Amino acid sequence: MLAELRGLNEECGVFGIWGHEDAAQISYYGLHALQHRGQEGAGIVTKDSKGLHVHKGEGLVNEVFSGDEINSLTGNAAIGQVRYSSENGRGIENVQPLVFRSTTGSLSVAHNGNIVNAAELREHLERQGSIFQTNSDTEVLAHLIKRSNGTPRQRDRVKKALSMLRGAFAFVILTEDGLLIAQDPNGLRPLSLGKMGDAWVVASETCAFDIIGAQSVRSVEPGELIIINDQGLHSERFAPAADSAMCSMEYVYFARPDSDIDGINIHSARKRCGKRLAREVQIEADVVTGVPDSSISAAIGFSEESGIPYELGLIKSRYVGRTFIQPSQELREQGVKMKLSPVRQVVNGKRVVMVDDSIVRGTTSKRIVKMLKEAGATEVHVVIASPPLVSPCFYGVDISTDSELIATNRSIEEIRELIEADSLTFLSPEGMLESIGRPDKTKNCGQCLACFTGDYPTEIYADTVMPHEKETVR
Repeated sequence: MLAELRGLNEECGVFGIWGHEDAAQISYYGLHALQHRGQEGAGIVTKDSKGLHVHKGEGLVNEVFSGDEINSLTGNAAIGQVRYSSENGRGIENVQPLVFRSTTGSLSVAHNGNIVNAAELREHLERQGSIFQTNSDTEVLAHLIKRSNGTPRQRDRVKKALSMLRGAFAFVILTEDGLLIAQDPNGLRPLSLGKMGDAWVVASETCAFDIIGAQSVRSVEPGELIIINDQGLHSERFAPAADSAMCSMEYVYFARPDSDIDGINIHSARKRCGKRLAREVQIEADVVTGVPDSSISAAIGFSEESGIPYELGLIKSRYVGRTFIQPSQELREQGVKMKLSPVRQVVNGKRVVMVDDSIVRGTTSKRIVKMLKEAGATEVHVVIASPPLVSPCFYGVDISTDSELIATNRSIEEIRELIEADSLTFLSPEGMLESIGRPDKTKNCGQCLACFTGDYPTEIYADTVMPHEKETVR
């Protein structure tokens, strides 16, 4: 489903490079490849012998860097971020990377994820005299690093600070001496290490490596801190690795089809989900279509397994401004008509299987079903390539309350009636795990299933939860 239409959004994507004379330019292209992870803001910080240089702004990457800004960012190392924010996290002051300057040295931080004990840590730091300039939980890490007493080496201060954080985080930290990379102990957010000639690169997704001509080396391990400087690469641990819990929605929706996460290709995983769906449900239909773009792979898989022809029954407009940042539901719903159009010649008089990756609020699904029927579809059977979303996410995806989820406290038949489909089928949890490539052999199969099960891999702090939702978290 289109994130910009339905309000399901990832927090951001991060990129970093060390040891290349065109660090800023490469970061620009890397962030372009990660643009799907955030469209509200972008920024790049570089390092040269004079210190750290920054340019950032609100908008898409090519809007923020529309002139000579890239040429002003000199140096052979850089970090960058593309950002999507929650309602209270908007504003230029929250666009990352954040830069902190002091007499003991400067550092810049960019982050993907959500620190669930950020409010508690912020309150503690403010009592000690810290003054925060942003609403971002990323700033908490910088203050913790600066206040890590008794540890003269910077890497030890960073490790001590990271060990105090709970939740999902993939950090890139640029200092005057090196590039530091960190992944939370559960590995909730994707982060990959690559090599570009003699330069080291890091990105939220491997698709960024392809666009710059880098080779993927490996995923950053849970609880790992990587230090890259002119002496090379060094790996340490700031925390023991916990049960691996990569966000399942990365495979289902967020990541680009050409990315690999932990060695699993996203397109192939989604296609296998579609094939498994076709085995789990028997539908008599004339045509299969997917909701662009993230559902296309699953739709192809469903078609191949079922033998029902795949067609482009829905077309996505590429030239309409993004609508998910609009605060009102009315504007989001209007965006459906602007973004999607049914192909009447394909669906008219046909029984249509509409494949989608997930259902959040249900309003967009209802409108798409209605559009297909108005275009002449005699039946619309909705099949979803993931289980029902029944619980909020506190790890960097903006589903913060049960009230946003149509599947909470509703049966599948009730959901079907609400979206006015002729039938509705969700992929089983075991089918999703096996299709992605992680069969149910461990506690969480190497994936976070919290939004499907309500079983969270970390402690959830009270300040993270909306007041009327606290009793639902377990």
